[in-house]
Amino acid sequence: MFRVLAALLVPFMYMIARFHLHATENVPKTGAFVLAPNHFSEIDPLVMGVSMWQLNRMPRYLAKASLFKIPLFGALLRATGQVPVMRSSGVDRASDPIAAARKIATDGSAVVIYPEGTLTRDPDLWPMRGKSGAVRTALQADIPVIPAAHWGTQKLLPRYGKRISLFPRKDINILFGPPVDLSAFRGRPLDASDYAAATDLVMDAITGLLETLRGETAPAERWDPTTHNQSETGRFEQP
Repeated sequence: MFRVLAALLVPFMYMIARFHLHATENVPKTGAFVLAPNHFSEIDPLVMGVSMWQLNRMPRYLAKASLFKIPLFGALLRATGQVPVMRSSGVDRASDPIAAARKIATDGSAVVIYPEGTLTRDPDLWPMRGKSGAVRTALQADIPVIPAAHWGTQKLLPRYGKRISLFPRKDINILFGPPVDLSAFRGRPLDASDYAAATDLVMDAITGLLETLRGETAPAERWDPTTHNQSETGRFEQP
């Protein structure tokens, strides 16, 4: 099923964008890992999927369990090995993270998890405050977190844009970082503050990669939607 989708989607993506992958040696060729990218466009999952396809890894995504109940779409998710996750309202974690993490580790999958949880609220598209899903999955499955950043996707589909810009062909740069050092958090009981600290390490790594791609310095303080009276779900008004 992955190959069928790739045959349909990859040629189209190559027609509208040039993918420039950097530091690909940081992406494990085999074995399970969490890929943690930045997120500012609704086409980001497809962009990261194509980049992973170029590296001969078939990515999996943690998807809301409710999506698996949608006719045809749910069947497609199951056929491509996506991982259903039940989410508890108002809680920054999956209600079945251990089962999801074990499945990922057992399958040896590369799973894409966006630590921000949604499109960044930062007005300049810098990574905002992260959530703990990526590190919870990695720590519970004892697999590495590979940070990644991309830039140029916003020219293909702006944040909350409704139309893909087909012409001219866009350049998208994707930079992969080395595994985030989470050794201080492995092999011991963890509480919410531990997960928050581990998540900050991942977000720091992603932000550093994006600074390299953009040739700019990110704001000293990471954007936090709660301090700007913004909802962390759904669309929002640009400040």
